[in-house]
Amino acid sequence: MTRRRTLLGAAMLLPMSILLAGFGRCSGSSWNLVWQDEFDGASNAAPDATRWGFDLGTGAGGWGNGEQEYYRAENAALDGSGHLVITARKEDYMGSAYTSARLLTKGKYAFTHGRVEARLRLPKGQGMWPAFWLLGADIDQTPWPGCGEIDIMEARGQLPNTTIGTLHGPGYSGGNGISASYTLPTGDLSTDFHVYAIEWDTDYIAWELDGVTYSVQTPAELPAGAPWVFDHPFFIILNVAVGGNFVGLPDATTEFPQAMEVDYVRVYEAGS
Repeated sequence: MTRRRTLLGAAMLLPMSILLAGFGRCSGSSWNLVWQDEFDGASNAAPDATRWGFDLGTGAGGWGNGEQEYYRAENAALDGSGHLVITARKEDYMGSAYTSARLLTKGKYAFTHGRVEARLRLPKGQGMWPAFWLLGADIDQTPWPGCGEIDIMEARGQLPNTTIGTLHGPGYSGGNGISASYTLPTGDLSTDFHVYAIEWDTDYIAWELDGVTYSVQTPAELPAGAPWVFDHPFFIILNVAVGGNFVGLPDATTEFPQAMEVDYVRVYEAGS
């Protein structure tokens, strides 16, 4: 894959000073696919255990975000048509009012720099919080936010036409993350599949939706003295949260079940 389409999107949306100073510097002119999951398999089969594990339970304090779901492996399965489906349900389970799933490649796959993308169809509705993101693989030795976090896609279900990309690190975490958003000119992200991606190099991270670059972040954008902690391996996470500080609680308008459908996840390294 070349970066021609990416550069066109960036030229439409970003100031030229940013384009010249910060974008398009991955070595080489092509991308080599190095890891993928196309989610092929029988209907109701579990995702590939050699690629994905699960976070289970409610997490301390709702995973630190006030989330309301209980994460279970049973809420993630293949649909037999080449998709992974992560389903959020309204049901009482182990003291929680909702269930969902959170998959991660921790201990199975991590990478440093390159391009990662997923083709997703998102859930919608008040209180729904789908996400496709990366965490530093050293999180057990360097607790968050020191390990770093790259949110490739987050969405508020009540704003179904908008995707958000954010960096979290020491001095710029939680509500102080370095964030940008992109809103579709028409339609919403739940009615069809869209491709969410980042390009990640030593000194920038660029966010895309459907090949359009809507944000480029560099060390210069961080608070004074804050470290750029995106120089080591990160693992991949896919999840659908219900409720939480970012989205608020579901209400009477929220329909269940809700699902995030994942067509594929692919990781590339820059070629020559």
